Amino acid sequence: MLQTIALLVIFISAPVVATLLFFISAPYGRHFRDGWGPSLTARAGWMVMEAPALLVIGLTVLASGQKVGPLTLLLLALWEVHYLYRTCLFPVLMRGGASRRFPLLLVAFAFIFNSLNGYANGTFLAATPSLTDGGFISGLRVCIGIALFAAGFATHVWADRDLRHLRAPGEVGYKIPRGGLWEYVSNPNYFGEITQWCGWALATWSLPGLAFAVFTMANLVPRAWANRRWYEATFNDYPRERKSVIPFVF
Repeated sequence: MLQTIALLVIFISAPVVATLLFFISAPYGRHFRDGWGPSLTARAGWMVMEAPALLVIGLTVLASGQKVGPLTLLLLALWEVHYLYRTCLFPVLMRGGASRRFPLLLVAFAFIFNSLNGYANGTFLAATPSLTDGGFISGLRVCIGIALFAAGFATHVWADRDLRHLRAPGEVGYKIPRGGLWEYVSNPNYFGEITQWCGWALATWSLPGLAFAVFTMANLVPRAWANRRWYEATFNDYPRERKSVIPFVF
């Protein structure tokens, strides 16, 4: 019952979030502005809001007492690797993470979403001892999904690293990223995340996986569009041919 409620909340909120974010840029990072109530440091904000995504899914699977198969365990491990990076490593590595601010309101929303999402996906994994029916098609689907997840994660981490290395130690300003996927999209880190969770949805072939992929796009596509507009407004020499997040498409 709780899983159904969590899925309904995620599916219903996705188009609402997407619509709002196309009109109102979420106030963090380069778009931070006053007027959104109390705030935390960016580093603390990321750690707090991502913590449920790291913890809830594993605790849900463990608490179920169900035995899961090797592919299910592999997917769980991939999820945990991603969120170990997002919760622990990414905030520590970010430049200016101790001085930049993150609205507490957004932290609270993300905390709730990550709790619901982790529970929904954890409940699915606990109830699914095998992700395939033993056939070629289902096995191929899982392999392609895992490959997409791994490729998306690598892209995401590479793009984050590139952004950090644009700044010298102590610098907090912004510069134009260049090279690789940056020549095609303004936000390859978001493209990587979208690829990851589409891969997860394909590998799990589940409503929780689909819900997460849909919400990821609802959250990141408008953000990518806002970032691209910000770059164009800030830098006169910004390459106008770059798309926002999906190469050659948008």
